[in-house]
Amino acid sequence: MASTICIFEDELYSHFLPLVYFRPVYNLRCGILSLKEKLYLTYPRARFVLHTRPYLADYMRLRNPGVQINELPTDSCLFVNGRVIVDDDFARKIPIKSKHDQLYVTGNQVVAAHVSGKRLDHIRRHLHTPLSEGDFDGLPKTAVDVEMVGYLWDVIHKNPEQVARDFSVLTKTQRRRHSSKGAVLINPRRIHIGEGTSLKAGVVLDAEEGPIFIGRNVKFFPYATVLGPAFVGDGSWVKTGAQIMPGTSIGPVCKVGGEVEGSIIHGFSNKQHHGFLGHSYVGAWVNMGAGTTNSDLKSNYSTIKVNLGGEQIDTGHQFLGLVLGDHSKTSINSMFNAGTVIGVSCNIFGDGFSPKHVPSFSWGAAGETFTTFAIERAIDVARRVMARRHVRLSELEEKLFHVLFDLTRDERRRRGMPF
Repeated sequence: MASTICIFEDELYSHFLPLVYFRPVYNLRCGILSLKEKLYLTYPRARFVLHTRPYLADYMRLRNPGVQINELPTDSCLFVNGRVIVDDDFARKIPIKSKHDQLYVTGNQVVAAHVSGKRLDHIRRHLHTPLSEGDFDGLPKTAVDVEMVGYLWDVIHKNPEQVARDFSVLTKTQRRRHSSKGAVLINPRRIHIGEGTSLKAGVVLDAEEGPIFIGRNVKFFPYATVLGPAFVGDGSWVKTGAQIMPGTSIGPVCKVGGEVEGSIIHGFSNKQHHGFLGHSYVGAWVNMGAGTTNSDLKSNYSTIKVNLGGEQIDTGHQFLGLVLGDHSKTSINSMFNAGTVIGVSCNIFGDGFSPKHVPSFSWGAAGETFTTFAIERAIDVARRVMARRHVRLSELEEKLFHVLFDLTRDERRRRGMPF
């Protein structure tokens, strides 16, 4: 029974906003791979379908040609929660085939479910977002020990261990190439360097405390340093004197400089000048001006609180920096306190610290009243930024911007902004 796997979003997707406005939860990077890519490697012979919020469906079809989106098979299916982080035994705990329908849970969270027959037909005919335990009512339950992310900061704090795990998985099938030419490689057996990557004189790759995975066609400028565990994606630039500290994932196609520690930067984003980025998560198509810096530790060493959906949540972590949504920009010398969340398509400038929560599509200076970043202006900026990387903003993506502008009106209304 079942060799089709549906990766689905559940009701906790909102815990990952604003990072998941432009993507499903399972497309978040944690380590070298996204949560979805880890599942792909875990079940290499499976046929995958993807379940997501309706407004993302067409965009996902554009970015995943040949993959069925929000379409389920007619006979049987293994549903897997997109918030899972697979381990080496995941396929044994959640086998792809089962003789009977059943539900796998960890605590009160749905991990996966084997579904067939009339029950699957009912889910298919009433498919909605998010899926919840109620969609699998009546199935016999099996408790499994599986790791899941519950909030956006979980992805950040699990990144170092996930870089190490992904490195082990990927280097089983990929040849490691080492070429120094004036660079220093420490513990080279734990370093993977992709084809076309160049290391200028004085570059240091130190894998003594964790592995380093470098993609293809990466350019390291002189005297850049990377301490593992770390990942730098295809086509990225690591600028002169950059300090890439442990637990960092970058790329692809990013330009990074200054000091970056314990952070994740999605593709096509730039932080190429001096300044500190620590224990942070940066979306795609972001540009951070020279001197942009965040704090990731409060001066009294207490745990950090985050504004999420209008509610203050204690993360339980002493270290947590900045969450910066897709297509947002910061000006030179921008400053952010620990636990700051900036929405999508924001422009932050001016002296002083930004507010700890800035709604999506905001335009304004730190310490001053923010106004709404008009949707047509936001789209025009995105179009020009993407064109610089020879990527065309499609009509579907323009439509997605409009949908997100409408979805985030309440954020701006709560701040007293024009919405």
